[in-house]
Amino acid sequence: MLQTRLFDLHNPHTVLGLHGQDRKKVIRLWRPEAPSCHLELKGKIVEAQKIDERGLFEIEVKASTKPLDYKIYHTSGKLDYDPYVFLSTFGEMDAHLFNKGTHYKIFNVLGGRLTQHQGVQGAKFAVWAPNAKAVSLVGDFNHWDGRAHPMRSLGASGVWELFVPGLQEGEHYKFEIQTPENGRVIKADPYAYASEMRPKTASRLFDVDRFAWTDEKWIQKRGDLNRPLNIYEVHLGSWKKGLGYRQLAQELADYCKQMHFTHVELMPVSEHPLDESWGYQVSGYYAVTSRFGSPEDFQYFVNHLHREGIGVIVDWVAAHFPTDDFSLSRFDGTALYEHDDPRQGLHPHWNTHIFNYGRHEVSNFLIANALFWLEKMHVDGLRVDAVASMLYLDYGREPGEWIPNAQGGKENLEAIEFLKHMNSIVHQSHPHAIICAEESTSFMGVSHPLEWKGLGFDLKWNMGWMNDTLRYFQKDTLFRTHHQNELTFGLVYAFSERFILVLSHDEVVHGKASLISKMPGDDWQKFANVRLFYSYMICQPGKKLLFMGGELGQWHEWNCKDEIAWGLLQYDRHQQLQNSFRAMNEFYQAHPALWERDFDGSGFEWIDFHDAQNSVLSYLRKGAGQTVVCVHHFTPNYFSNYFIRLPRLKTIREVFNTDREEFGGSGKINPTVEKVLDEKGHAVGFNIQMAPLATLVFEVTFEK
Repeated sequence: MLQTRLFDLHNPHTVLGLHGQDRKKVIRLWRPEAPSCHLELKGKIVEAQKIDERGLFEIEVKASTKPLDYKIYHTSGKLDYDPYVFLSTFGEMDAHLFNKGTHYKIFNVLGGRLTQHQGVQGAKFAVWAPNAKAVSLVGDFNHWDGRAHPMRSLGASGVWELFVPGLQEGEHYKFEIQTPENGRVIKADPYAYASEMRPKTASRLFDVDRFAWTDEKWIQKRGDLNRPLNIYEVHLGSWKKGLGYRQLAQELADYCKQMHFTHVELMPVSEHPLDESWGYQVSGYYAVTSRFGSPEDFQYFVNHLHREGIGVIVDWVAAHFPTDDFSLSRFDGTALYEHDDPRQGLHPHWNTHIFNYGRHEVSNFLIANALFWLEKMHVDGLRVDAVASMLYLDYGREPGEWIPNAQGGKENLEAIEFLKHMNSIVHQSHPHAIICAEESTSFMGVSHPLEWKGLGFDLKWNMGWMNDTLRYFQKDTLFRTHHQNELTFGLVYAFSERFILVLSHDEVVHGKASLISKMPGDDWQKFANVRLFYSYMICQPGKKLLFMGGELGQWHEWNCKDEIAWGLLQYDRHQQLQNSFRAMNEFYQAHPALWERDFDGSGFEWIDFHDAQNSVLSYLRKGAGQTVVCVHHFTPNYFSNYFIRLPRLKTIREVFNTDREEFGGSGKINPTVEKVLDEKGHAVGFNIQMAPLATLVFEVTFEK
């Protein structure tokens, strides 16, 4: 860090550059420890005089000399204009809005950005470090010498700024910061658009605005929650190993189309230093991870999936950030993005920092980041990770380990206000964006509109349904008769929020076993149970999400370092299982009764939830003038003549059965269905052969 007091560390521009002095002007240049210094003045090479042994040079020039009349030899050896003759790239209105927390395009003015400034090509740099004594720009272009490019402070805004002519895409850089205690920290750019490949951590200049998008048709039609939403959750590094964004775009789009998924949800693709964090410990919020290519490659990925009719949702981590020294942690030597008190600022589960949502500049950083992914990367939505940890001050803490809010409660009022603010701004500017909350508690109104005093999310993950259903399915089929309430309880609250039913990565890792390994019974029963589980999810109210590998019948837990078990598809049972998932997804999309009224209780009606003895559930799903009967049988028994009461039945036919032989089932299907009539000839229900461990779906019409 520059320690000299030859000029004001807060504003080197007042001394360096071109300055008037009486009837003449002088050019002052800063070249630490350089024996000499030359510049080009109106086409002629001239030498400046050293006026201080520490590296300050000066040359007198005519009073008519203008800032762009001369060029200097930079420490990289390149000849270009003097950085210290340019006006600030960060204006007073930028500062005003940023300090209020309402500069929603802040990513255009903070960070390192390629630009043309005062007619000169180069890069502008601006960084928020309000408690720093001094800030310098360091990079390959100045040999990482923190003395070479001191930045100027823009006063109360806390922002430091510098424009450097001639820098081009791909340049590596960081900020060197002198802390209030005169320490020295070197930080990556919080707003960088690109980063080095791990384990290196430098930021890189990149132009994210040049990509030629061709996804207009998709953009115009997206975002309708009254449409089918069947999401394939993917970890790009282990879906298929060794592929970049462009190859993944081709193969993942083809696979999703073949499997009839409507969207992919990507586990975090923001830059992160550690593979084993799966992307949930983010160090570069505005930088697409370099593991699979450049930001432009990722834009190609999104554009291609859109052109193939597949939506893209990304996991977004606003709940916490890692403690790595090069990143946001104690950014200017103080707790800037986080709380200083560990009872508020340190997450006990993940040993990460918690954002200080009450600080306007921090909430602005996050809200603008959400908008960045929607605007610059064209993603269709965000799944906000770990919302529950944001909502409660005592999350994961014992008594005495947390600080109550101003009202004495445990709710994080600042985080709640942040989430409302974020959802409000996102939906104002992107009304078709899908913002999902991973929220595991009974906090009221997560997916309710702001005008109803809700948080304003579009969807909430139904963690209760997931936990109850998985717990039920892991029980031996002999004992399921005693636990039918674990399946029916979810319908008590199914329409209290706009839910998405999930079977996510968290359920097939850390000793929880893969989906098929959770299931009881012999191999045939395990496969049948998986088909039953997935078809049960498909039929229930709520949107759908499945983590990759479940459709293959993968035996081992997911490991982020291993590719999912594609090799299993050489075996008939696994191929048949995948075929059943494909058929279920296609059936789901083709039947509006299964999705049109997902959030409306009028789209669901119980037929019978009392037959716990046989472990059978039956109900109606309704939508778009269509009604289907969904029947689920949760034991391996077979009933040749099972009666389902359904008055006023007019017509009925079986349209789906997970027990079909082509899916690996026993083939107990119903080519025809017998209506049961009362003594007056009126239909009171129907008889079917009830397949073991199976879902059966029937299209029905009713007498008026």
